[in-house]
Amino acid sequence: MARSKFLVAALAAATLWASGASATVLDNVKQRGVLNCGTDNTAPGFGYLNTKTGKIEGLDADFCRAMAAAVLGDASKVNFVVVTDKSRFNALQTGQVDVVFAHTTVKPVRESAVGVDFLPINFYDGTGMMVKAASGVKSVAELDGATICTTQGSGTEATLASFVRVRGFKTTKVLTFENLEKLFGALQSDRCNAMSTDKSALAAWRGNSPKPDDFTILPETLNKSPFAGFVIANDSKWRNLLRWATFALFQAEEWDITSANLADRMKDESAFVQKFLGVKDGFGKDFGVADDFVASMIKSVGNYGEIYDRNLGPKTPYFIDRAGTPNAMWTKGGAEYSPPWN
Repeated sequence: MARSKFLVAALAAATLWASGASATVLDNVKQRGVLNCGTDNTAPGFGYLNTKTGKIEGLDADFCRAMAAAVLGDASKVNFVVVTDKSRFNALQTGQVDVVFAHTTVKPVRESAVGVDFLPINFYDGTGMMVKAASGVKSVAELDGATICTTQGSGTEATLASFVRVRGFKTTKVLTFENLEKLFGALQSDRCNAMSTDKSALAAWRGNSPKPDDFTILPETLNKSPFAGFVIANDSKWRNLLRWATFALFQAEEWDITSANLADRMKDESAFVQKFLGVKDGFGKDFGVADDFVASMIKSVGNYGEIYDRNLGPKTPYFIDRAGTPNAMWTKGGAEYSPPWN
């Protein structure tokens, strides 16, 4: 009897799997009518809950909105699901989210063993350390015997382990915390002598503090940290759409198509621009969305440069200059680059 029940359950599960096997995440999102997007709420400039407005803001949050505009034609049709460094991959694999934008570093093990597919890199960063200015520490070389803190489940854990080993630090300790808010709190309360994470996050928490001059970001960069969104592995239909939607935000900046001039550029005589914006014979139908999906993104959140300036530009507390860095457009010596749209 028990065996019979097991076989029935197994057959039922197999039937359900077979009926849904051909459905992609794109199909599910369109049917649901809302995009479930995983992001942080403790990373100023990237994914951060603005307590004054009650809204999640930041570069990652705007990428979530852009993808909702591309898929559903409406940037407001996004449900933000808060994830941490530790939970972000599990949230995707268990179907809680459709895509994640959460200051995540592209690494081979994450595509090979964890089972995700990365989208194009949308921010180039590096691992650093921040200390209290009162400590007088000016270099990571002075941290022998210190307690260094980072976030649980982050790539920084492995970076710190290698750093301690290579430096030959014998009594240095590494503590981990759930998220960046708790990590910064540990530095403030002297549970840690140094806080280690991506330099952009260090700059954001320093800039967001009541007294930024109380903290010093050390000059050394411990490791490369290119950020990208990611989706579940082996769903090429979904991955390709979001990959080219990301590229489109770079291309729009290159062609100087902005939220302010979009209406005029829709009248552009260039056949390439008309196709790009879906005015005539757009790319949308081949990706399974509306032909004007690029125009919908630009209208809602702007091009990549607008997104960057709104969240990390000179008028923000978290200013990270693009000039002379990989975050500049390739036309200005940087690495942000889209394949051709012709």
